[in-house]
Amino acid sequence: MRDNFSSLIAQLTHGTAWLELSVIALLLLVAWRLARSVQQRMVAPRLAGRLPVKGTPSLLFPLLGVLLLSALIFLAQHFDWTLHFAVIATRLLWAMVIIRMVVVAASQAFPRALWLAGFSRSIAAIVWCVVALDLLGLLPDLITWLDSQKLPLGKSQVSLWDLLQGVVSVFAAVVVALWLGGVIESRLARASGLDSSVQVVISRVANAVLTLIAILVGVEMVGLDITTLSVFGGALGVGLGFGMQKIASNYVSGFIILLDRSIRIGNLIQVGDQRGEVMRITTRYTVLKASGGAHCLVPNETLIGSTVVNESFTDPNIRIGLRVQVSYDSDVEHALKLLEGLALQEARVLRDPAPAAYLVSFDDNGITLELGMWIRDPLNGSLGLRSNLNRAILAAFRAEGIDIPFPQREVRLVGDIAAGSAVRAG
Repeated sequence: MRDNFSSLIAQLTHGTAWLELSVIALLLLVAWRLARSVQQRMVAPRLAGRLPVKGTPSLLFPLLGVLLLSALIFLAQHFDWTLHFAVIATRLLWAMVIIRMVVVAASQAFPRALWLAGFSRSIAAIVWCVVALDLLGLLPDLITWLDSQKLPLGKSQVSLWDLLQGVVSVFAAVVVALWLGGVIESRLARASGLDSSVQVVISRVANAVLTLIAILVGVEMVGLDITTLSVFGGALGVGLGFGMQKIASNYVSGFIILLDRSIRIGNLIQVGDQRGEVMRITTRYTVLKASGGAHCLVPNETLIGSTVVNESFTDPNIRIGLRVQVSYDSDVEHALKLLEGLALQEARVLRDPAPAAYLVSFDDNGITLELGMWIRDPLNGSLGLRSNLNRAILAAFRAEGIDIPFPQREVRLVGDIAAGSAVRAG
């Protein structure tokens, strides 16, 4: 390491070193200006939706820098120039590319994950440490030591270096798979001809298949025989099958819901005591947003195994019934016409089918009437509409002299009980 520092200082004192650093700085400035210009065009409204994945502009500067510095190194080799710092700068830029690619892929696969910021910092620290070890000349010694440490794996032995290579290979393959999954998901989101449920199904299947292929490819890159892991994988699968039955059931139920399209994103449903708009359908649960703003997480297995009332399955229009009583001496026909007229004054009430008022029953305290009306926006709730109509009905009935009865009870004393009460009163 001391020799590397001495060599670095000696190169800095050389006359051509400052010229090389100046050229590198100029090329990096050009790369930054080009990346910024392209980014401004990418974020324009007409081009923003054409990006394969969000975060792609962040890769432009290091990639353009690598491209320009690689061209400089190629020219130096062709004209027999001696360059020292261009190679170091290229390695640093490649490290930046790796970090940003991992962060972009992770943000695409887990956009709402709370651990994403910490994960990004950890990846950045690991990559920069590897680059620092390489620049200081310590990386070959570390690789030699890791390769000398053996771990028993069945009848064979695996070195720590092989194990680390396997982890890195699988991780890199999974990162690429997640990035490809993000590209597919963004493309599907812009496909106007596909149903939202079909888009979610294709996206999830693609992510699962790509991740599985990435793991298998990563294991093969290390040189491990996949057949030797079959017994372990089978035992692990049986154990997970017994311990994760509910999770597997919810996962399969989620795919069934998405495939048969019985419940779609945006539907207004009620399952048990929970009622709300379907906001998301994940692999384990479905998110319902209630009229009060609260979010309810309903397991997918519950949606498959219980009765679900889908108020917007085929038609978003729903009927609302509002009941009111009038006294027996009231003009019922006039009251019915008043109810229909008041409903037409509300903007949310549909004109086709038109609101209609009915005489429902003759009850103890009065005659029960019902005002039936249709609305096309049940997601906005019905409490406000009911309140407005109730207030309008109360004001109109008072103005027209139509009484709204209330429960009354008469107590009559007959026979000996009435006589005894009269004597005691006298």
